[in-house]
Order: sequence, then structure tokens, then C-alpha cells
Amino acid sequence: MSKVIRPHDPQWGRDFAAEAARLGALMGSALVRLHHIGSTAIPGLVAKPVIDMLAEAASLEAINARTRDLEAAGYEARGAYGIEGRRYFKKFSPDAALPRYHLHVYAEGAPHVARHLCFRDYLLLRPEVAQAYGALKVALTDPAVDPPPDYVAGKSAFVRDVEAAALAHFGRGPD
Repeated sequence: MSKVIRPHDPQWGRDFAAEAARLGALMGSALVRLHHIGSTAIPGLVAKPVIDMLAEAASLEAINARTRDLEAAGYEARGAYGIEGRRYFKKFSPDAALPRYHLHVYAEGAPHVARHLCFRDYLLLRPEVAQAYGALKVALTDPAVDPPPDYVAGKSAFVRDVEAAALAHFGRGPD
């Protein structure tokens, strides 16, 4: 199945804000901060129409205690989903095959928080890098390419390089 990307939609920011309000009420004191991350958070950048959210939690134990509440609100719990120290959730719209929201939860201060936020902020600061990222995403989803490239693998080197530049730029690189 090929990935579906769309031109940036300003509604994505409003959708994030509405879902953030719901999550804040649902998660209470377990939630410290919630951030809009990923391509839908970057104006002008093409993206899969899935809102990525990064939650900083008081602790992973506090999130574990809220998992049933999140599931009752439509989120599918996926555990660490390959990244130690994370809790990952998906929420589907009732009428859609694609998830509508991805929720990545880390304990406040976890290194992955800085990684995600610096990547987002670097793309906001450097539109030419965001434009190159968008061009790569378009190339990786070109329906004329047979067989279609692996979307995630095709982005990984670019993301890794930009992430390293972003962490260095914001003074968050390796000590």
C-alpha cells in the first residue's frame, strides 16, 4: 500500500488544538505538555493527513494508568512500539482507513522529546530544508514508480541528517 500525502491543510492545526483539549481533560495531571509534531505541524509541507502529537507525561506509569481511558476515547494502545521509553497510541476516525492521530508519549525530559521538537523547529526555521523534505516525500509516493519505494526507509537518512543538524543547532546534541 502506498502512502497518501496531501498539500498542507490549515485545518490540521485546528484539529490538533481540539484533540489536545480533549486529551488534556482526559489525561489530567498525567499530562505535562502536548505538542503538535510531524509534517502536519509545518505550514506548507506536504504530509500524510495524520496528526502526530507528542505528549510529555509526568511518568510512563501515570500514562499506563490512563491507558484504559485513552482506549475508551478511541485510542489503540501499541505499547513502546519499537522505541524504549515510549507509549504509542493510534486513533482512527470512524469513517477512515488511515489513523487520524498518532500519540507518542514520553516521560518529561526524555531524550526523544528534544529530538522530535528540534526536528520540527528546525524545519520551521529552515524552509529550504522543509521544501527538500517535501520533495523527497513526493518522490517516495510517486504512483508511477513500480515497485513503490519503502516510504519510511526512503526518508530515514534524510530525517537522521536533519535531526542531527537540528539538535546541534539548538545545542541539544551529544555531550
